[in-house]
Amino acid sequence: MTSVQLHTDITSLEQQAQQYFIKGNYSQAANYYEQAIETEPEVKSHYWNLGLILLLQGQETEAQMTWLVGMGEGEVQEVDQWTIELIQVLQTEAERRKTLADYKIAWAIRQHIREINPTDVNNLLYLIELAIKQETLIDDELTSLGVIDLIQSEPIVDIQLLLQVLESIFNYDPLHPAVPAFAEACLAHVHEPQSFINILLPATVKIAHSMRQPKLAALLLELFLRLEPENLAILRHLGAFYLKANNYSKGIEVAKLCYSLSNTLIDKIFAIHLLHRGLMDCPAFWEEACEVFQQQQNMMMLLLEEKFLNLSSEQVLHLFNSNYFAPYLQDNIQKNRYIQNQIASLCQMNVENYASEEVQRYQQRTSKGRNSKLKIGYLSHCLSRHSVGWLARWLIQHHNREEFDMYGYFINYKQINDPLQEWYVQQFTQAYKGGIYSEDIAEKIYQDEIDILIDLDSITLDVTCEIMALKPAPVQVTWLGWDASGIPAVDYFIADPYVLPESAQEYYTEKIWRLPQTYIAVDGFEVGIPTLRRDSLDISNDAVIYLSAQRGFKRHPDTARLQMKIIKEVPNSYFLIKGLADSEAVQKFFMQIAEEEGVGCDRLRFLPQDSSEAVHRANLTIADVVLDTFPYNGATTTLETLWMGIPLVTRVGQQFAARNSYTMMMNVGVTEGIAWTDEEYIEWGVRLGKDEALRQQVVLKLKASRQTAPLWNGKQFTREMEKAYKEMWQRYIEVK
Repeated sequence: MTSVQLHTDITSLEQQAQQYFIKGNYSQAANYYEQAIETEPEVKSHYWNLGLILLLQGQETEAQMTWLVGMGEGEVQEVDQWTIELIQVLQTEAERRKTLADYKIAWAIRQHIREINPTDVNNLLYLIELAIKQETLIDDELTSLGVIDLIQSEPIVDIQLLLQVLESIFNYDPLHPAVPAFAEACLAHVHEPQSFINILLPATVKIAHSMRQPKLAALLLELFLRLEPENLAILRHLGAFYLKANNYSKGIEVAKLCYSLSNTLIDKIFAIHLLHRGLMDCPAFWEEACEVFQQQQNMMMLLLEEKFLNLSSEQVLHLFNSNYFAPYLQDNIQKNRYIQNQIASLCQMNVENYASEEVQRYQQRTSKGRNSKLKIGYLSHCLSRHSVGWLARWLIQHHNREEFDMYGYFINYKQINDPLQEWYVQQFTQAYKGGIYSEDIAEKIYQDEIDILIDLDSITLDVTCEIMALKPAPVQVTWLGWDASGIPAVDYFIADPYVLPESAQEYYTEKIWRLPQTYIAVDGFEVGIPTLRRDSLDISNDAVIYLSAQRGFKRHPDTARLQMKIIKEVPNSYFLIKGLADSEAVQKFFMQIAEEEGVGCDRLRFLPQDSSEAVHRANLTIADVVLDTFPYNGATTTLETLWMGIPLVTRVGQQFAARNSYTMMMNVGVTEGIAWTDEEYIEWGVRLGKDEALRQQVVLKLKASRQTAPLWNGKQFTREMEKAYKEMWQRYIEVK
């Protein structure tokens, strides 16, 4: 046989072997490679390919023996070169299998590469990625493979692969204990910080909010600061994570750093809002918070004069809720609403600029027929164990499914065990478990052809604001979560005869839709077993207990001073204080005011947070009288107080936030405790403390109200909301 014929025969054998291999006929492919080895035993690639085929047939021992035979009695340098060639054959097939989504086979092949070369860091990275794709990554695999140590010590790593695996780990198991170490190991190989932050930032937002682990999110962002210690975007998120984790001192420190690094008016507004948020949760810094608030108000007026119309989506998102704290500091409906409306209008103009295509497309929708069911969409990040979640459930439960289809749009769906969230998911005709991207959720709302979109967040969440500004539904309404947002794309704001004064419409861009009795009603609350006892607090049975349970934002010093005056006037009285805030700052705040008002600090008790909402409600019953906050009243806490039959003293103002308790008391049939001035607040507080018979009279009224009051009739309230929806839709149809 000539050499030409021999070469032709070998080539033909290899081609046929490959054809059978690609078709998955491993037996025939193996036969041809065996013939090739007999004909040309010195060609090592035949051994490598035959071993691969045997491996894929599950004949691992035979595969390894074939490779060993191929290695023969070569010299060390030859064996090293042949090993490289063998690995290349295996890598090529592993990559092909991955392309075919045959992840199990690709993983098995790479396990053999690992046996041959256990320190090939890129192969280990591929193994992790393939395990994630199969959802088989074992808890300790990130550490047992030794990949983190290798990433740290290896000078050359495929950075694209490294970041790809990091992103896969974040998506698969962001709370894995090895995640911080893995992310830290990546730092030495990152030459383009933006590529790293594009992966890290969305992951930390998910960890902080969806998984409620802000401390871990902050730890991960701290890593990035090693690359860019003055990155404003990262610092803003880091400061917010610290505050969410109740690390107020660090949050304030980062916010001040943000402000010092800010060169533009927009950046300064964002930084000062973050600083204000930190200071508001530390009542001891109230004076500084007021100074910062005034600075912020001045900056906002400058911003409104400039009318920036080229802002990015990220800038607009930060701007939407930058005026959030105004109602906590002042009951000035005219000024607060003016700035809020102007800011919201500016934001919407920018949304219409950078998302003009979507906005125009949404505006071109066609009207639905009148005879079909109305599609109602509920949009919120709070349909879970949150105040909004506890209160909105009765409307959802009592909805008439024969007349309405209900769609739930969950923003930043909580990836934790939350029975209330899962209850909501089950109640909706369709539930969309959304993330943090406005455009995705808005598009889904549009595609679902929602008729009326109900926003339950207002400006408490920037993503919600951007969705509403895009106007994916023809009729849009704000209800429950806060005061109105002022976004021009929102048509209506749900209120009632009491929660806004009669003159309020002149301050709102939305049409105020007043329900006939109340803007909220519940059928009740789950109540646990109380864990508070008078003797454990060293309080006698004949003492009068006042209580205030609100977060730090609501601790206005003027109101705290009124509360101390009440305590001073009522002998043998004590004041219980609890709520989410910087506990040390809260104690310092109240003790200083107590001393100034001549009240002994031994009459104050500072309580920790309760283990659950049900236990919190049960523990309210230790109080004889609850003292409300002002200018921002309680809402959920007021409902809980009234449901538990406890007298309440509230100060009524002009803005929505200052009239929540007022409307709830009116709708429960109790006027004792409603104060229109500071003097009346003190008078009611003292009177209810001293007059036990009056207290009992109020308690009996509250207990009787459970059978008759609009506030406790979720079904009747639902019918009124549904009637409002129908009328809103009819108006839209008539105008359209």
